[in-house]
Amino acid sequence: MRSVSVGLVQMSCSNNKADNLSKAIKGVEQAAAKGAQVICLQELFTSLYFCDVEAYENFQLAEPIPGPSTEALQQVAGRLGVVIVASLFEKRAEGLYHNTTAVIDADGSYLGKYRKMHIPDDPAYYEKFYFTPGDLGYKVFKTKFATIGVLICWDQWYPEAARITALMGAEILFYPTAIGWATSQDQATNTEQYGAWQTMQRSHAVANGVHVVSVNRVGLEQNGAMQFWGGSFVSNPFGTLLWQGSHDKEETAVVTIDLSKTDHYRTHWPFLRDRRIDSYQPITKRYVDEY
Repeated sequence: MRSVSVGLVQMSCSNNKADNLSKAIKGVEQAAAKGAQVICLQELFTSLYFCDVEAYENFQLAEPIPGPSTEALQQVAGRLGVVIVASLFEKRAEGLYHNTTAVIDADGSYLGKYRKMHIPDDPAYYEKFYFTPGDLGYKVFKTKFATIGVLICWDQWYPEAARITALMGAEILFYPTAIGWATSQDQATNTEQYGAWQTMQRSHAVANGVHVVSVNRVGLEQNGAMQFWGGSFVSNPFGTLLWQGSHDKEETAVVTIDLSKTDHYRTHWPFLRDRRIDSYQPITKRYVDEY
């Protein structure tokens, strides 16, 4: 057995960037005190989810990576001996911004960043106004405790992203997230949406034989119009839930996972062995118009 303890910090946010960073650091400290070795924070945890509107002043929330937030988290990671997965609003250059996650190793060193590849544009999720699609490709990070892959929120819905990251050697897929329900919706719609979201990510675990860790925010935002649904969870490599958070409470959880389960499930369910890579060329097309 090769075990790794993962920490999930599910929290609400305010319009005070310093307060949000301080709250996240306290969550990291709580997770580390419970034995967490790799700790994931939710998407854009230093602010409210500002993409509900197209407002130029929100670009002031962005920062370079590495930058002030990563430097603060590097000190925390080095002090506690933990890996931190931190989702931030990156200012790459004047007028050029990304939705980016930095990975900090257990000695406090900055390992690198992943830039969100799939950028949504939907009511209350106007991310294309703010974020340039990622240009670093899919990434894995060899941390002290495990080789991890990081994808971000809307990336969750794309099996290609999970597959490629797993094929690059990721032992765990982490998904920092910010997704919620419109408070005008009925409960049946809410239940269906959450079920689809979780099922999709658990399917990535099964198809690739890796653990999946998804960390979402909670709380009412957008003047009460959006209830972020929390429900953070950990799935084993065959889709079994090892932990699931509430939909409305701040929680810090630590779950110990067995990385040797990847070999077990991939051996007994050899999806990677049976892939017909010679037949997959059509997947690179936008749509297959001729067949």
